Amino acid sequence: MPREKGQVRATLALGATLLGIGLTVVLVGHIGVGAIGKVLLAVGWTGFLAIVAIHVAIIAVMGSAWHILAPQAGPLRSFIWGRFVRDGGSEVLPLSQIGGYVLGARAAMLGGVPGIIATASTIVDVTIDLIAQLGYTTLGLACLIMLKPHAPVILPVAAGLVAAAVVAGMFIGSQRHGFDALDRLGRWIGAGWAEGTAARAAAIHQSIHRIYRARRRVVLSFFLHFGCWTVGAVEVWLALRLIGSPLSPGATLALESLLYAVRSLAFFVPNAVGVQEGAYVLLGASFGLTPDVALAVSLLKRARDLAIGVPVLCVWQGQEGLRLSRRSN
Repeated sequence: MPREKGQVRATLALGATLLGIGLTVVLVGHIGVGAIGKVLLAVGWTGFLAIVAIHVAIIAVMGSAWHILAPQAGPLRSFIWGRFVRDGGSEVLPLSQIGGYVLGARAAMLGGVPGIIATASTIVDVTIDLIAQLGYTTLGLACLIMLKPHAPVILPVAAGLVAAAVVAGMFIGSQRHGFDALDRLGRWIGAGWAEGTAARAAAIHQSIHRIYRARRRVVLSFFLHFGCWTVGAVEVWLALRLIGSPLSPGATLALESLLYAVRSLAFFVPNAVGVQEGAYVLLGASFGLTPDVALAVSLLKRARDLAIGVPVLCVWQGQEGLRLSRRSN
C-alpha cells in the first residue's frame, strides 16, 4: 500500500510538472520569443550575475538562521551548505518542497550534523520560515492596500493569509503530537541513527522541544528569515530597473509577496512550474507590467535558480557517491 501511494504521488507530480511546462510553453509562444528575449538581453550578464550574487547571499543568511537553532550540532558551513542543497532540490529537481527538505538535511549530516538534530532542526527551521513568509505576505498586502486600495486581489489574498495561518497552526500542532509524521521524515532521510520506529520519532520530538525552548534563538532565526524574504524583493526591483520597467520598492514587495503566496498555494506542483509564470503575468498586469516583462522576470528567476542549483547539486551528488564508496570498501 505505501508503495502504491508513492507511485500515485509520483504520477500526480509528473502530471502537474508536464502541465506546468505546457502552460509555460503556451505563454512564451503567445507573448513571443523575440519580445521576451529582448527584455532578457536588457538585463545583461552583469545584471544577471548581480541578481545571482544577491540570491547567494540570501541563501547563506538563511543557512545561518538554521544554524542558530542548533549551534552546537555542527559547523556553520554545514548548515549553509544544507540550505543550498535544500533550495537546489526544491527549485531545480522535479521534487516537492518536502523532497528539498530531505536533501538539505542529508547534506547537513554529511557535514557532521547528527541525524536526529538535522531532522528536528529542519522541521523547526521550515516552520519558522513559513511564519516569516506569512509576515512577509502580510507586509506585501499592506503595501498593496496603500498603493491600490481597490485592487480585486486584496480579498482573496487576505482570505489566503487566514487559511495559511490555520495551516501553519496545524503544522506547529503536529510537531507536538505528530510522532508518525516525524518518523516518516526520519526514515526518508535514512541515516540509521536510531533503532525502532518509536525510538526514532521520540528522539526527534524531544529534540524539537529542546530547540523551541531556546526562545531567543528562535526569535533571532525568525527575524533573519523575515529579513531574507524582504531583501529577496530587491532582486526583482533591480531586474525591473535594468529592463527599463521600474517599480517602486513598495510595489515590488507587494508583487513578490503575492507571487510567493500563490506559489505556496500550489505547493503540490514541483518547482511551481507554470504557476509562477502565469502568476507573474496576471499579477504583473495589476502593477502595469506588460506580459513580456512579467514573463521575462519569471524566466530570469528560473535561470538564477539553475545557475546556483545545478552546480550545488552536482557537488552534493559527488559527496553522496563518495560516502557510498567508502561504505562499500
